[in-house]
Amino acid sequence: MNRKPTFKFLAAGVAIALAVATPFAFEWTKGGGQTAVAADALPAPEVDVAPVIVRPVAAFESYSGRLEAIDHVDIKPQVAGAITAVRFRDGQLVKKGDPLFVIDPRPYTAEVDRAAAQVAVAKARSGYTTTDADRAKRLIEDHAISRRDFDLAQNASREADAGLKAAEAALEVARVNAGYTTINAPVTGRVSRAEVTLGNIVSPGAGAPVLATIVSVSPIYASFDVDEQTYLGFFAKNQGDGIAVELGLSSEQAYSRKGAIDSVDNQVDTRSGTIRVRARFDNQDGALLPGLYARVRVAGGQTRDAVLVEDGAIGTDQDKKFVLVVGADNKAEYREVTVGALYGTLRVVTNGLKPDERIVVNGLQRAQPGATVKANVVAMTPAKPAA
Repeated sequence: MNRKPTFKFLAAGVAIALAVATPFAFEWTKGGGQTAVAADALPAPEVDVAPVIVRPVAAFESYSGRLEAIDHVDIKPQVAGAITAVRFRDGQLVKKGDPLFVIDPRPYTAEVDRAAAQVAVAKARSGYTTTDADRAKRLIEDHAISRRDFDLAQNASREADAGLKAAEAALEVARVNAGYTTINAPVTGRVSRAEVTLGNIVSPGAGAPVLATIVSVSPIYASFDVDEQTYLGFFAKNQGDGIAVELGLSSEQAYSRKGAIDSVDNQVDTRSGTIRVRARFDNQDGALLPGLYARVRVAGGQTRDAVLVEDGAIGTDQDKKFVLVVGADNKAEYREVTVGALYGTLRVVTNGLKPDERIVVNGLQRAQPGATVKANVVAMTPAKPAA
């Protein structure tokens, strides 16, 4: 049996395997051809490296809280009747005094007219009895009437005066009730949907339905709980006056809004060991809604030295953060780091870096861990002043 072709195929396979196993690249020659170049001979990738920054930063404490409206009003009926008009759109911004609901006013208008008639009757009686009392006073001086008739005239005058006051009070109550048939906005804010619609009958009292809810828009509160140590360190001396705070929403990584402490509660909750603190923020755009989750960062305390790097130089590897450290031998080293707060464009690194180390700040995608790089030393972007 002739086995020579088999040896040829084996030799070709070994040659291919050696070719695959040998790293090489191609470069174009002046004549237009290609020549193989070993991968080790390729130039090192060029990257920008910068020494980490160490500088004092302000201490921050972060808390979780909820947004709360300054004014929150449940609109309830104060008189009974059928809803005849709803004068707002669901979610509309209303001003104080704007009409919201109308309850059928006809029974209350009639009651005002009846009470006004009673006042007129009482005035007529009061006028008559007053004149009669004056006449009796002159007659008693001339001994023309008995003392008993004089007392009866005086008493009738006083009763008529009291009856007039009662009638006037009844008229005032009727007018107040008639005024309650138009329900106006007690505060400026955003109104909810109409919980009771046209044609429904409502009544006042303990079981009165909530017709709608109004919450104020701007400013708005963010309430959060502070532990005892933070309270003693930050808030105890001045009850929070002058302490700056920053607010971030759940959809934000940074803190987009600035505010100030508005109030600190008057006692510590013994069950949780915390005290309630409330911060005040402007909300002119109306983007902040009561009930939203809020991240609140409180500035205060003493400054401390921290390692800072450009935030864009930090890479993400699944759930880890890392940087590429370039040593004296110009080799890139993968380094997992723990990050902290953001100051301007610089991020605090709480663990993983030393003050005298350099990291890749530009060209992170070109450098490979363990590979040699061509390092261009640049300055780290200076931090913006903290609020």
